[in-house]
Amino acid sequence: MIAMNNTSFAAQAVAKGPATIAPPSFDGHGWLVVLNLAGFTAGFVISLMVALKMARDIWQHRGVDKLHHPVTIWRAFGGTVSLAMAIRFGPAAMVLWGWNPEKAHATGWLLTFQRFTDPIAFTLGLLALALFEISGRSMADHLRKVPLPTRLWASRHQLKRPTCIFLLSLIAAIGVVSTR
Repeated sequence: MIAMNNTSFAAQAVAKGPATIAPPSFDGHGWLVVLNLAGFTAGFVISLMVALKMARDIWQHRGVDKLHHPVTIWRAFGGTVSLAMAIRFGPAAMVLWGWNPEKAHATGWLLTFQRFTDPIAFTLGLLALALFEISGRSMADHLRKVPLPTRLWASRHQLKRPTCIFLLSLIAAIGVVSTR
């Protein structure tokens, strides 16, 4: 066993735990590792893309859309939710991609990093809920003024890239889990 006197509790737990291909909480269910690995990886990439798009749109339209405009509030809400998801999903994916009991120090660092990012993610998530709640009454009043039908299916082509990202993440996850 490696001398672990000056390492984190997380690294010590990984080194002393079972030498599993994924965190022991998966209890040997490879399909569950694949599902989580694919979901967290795709979720990180897609939510980061949306967060960056919302930030870019707010910046590009800053001269026209004021802070109190419904479209700016909608973009801020979507961007904040997406950023919270990216900050939560990214480290979770990193832990699964980097899980290696033989490199307990590196795996322990990933686990600790994940715990440090959790407060940022839940703070952004709560901020998004607060934004949603405080804008609710005025947004509802605004949306009732002019009935604008939402044509969701007309925009379904926008889901091609996220679907491809998820499928590629799934294929990579199956490959990684089956070869560990």
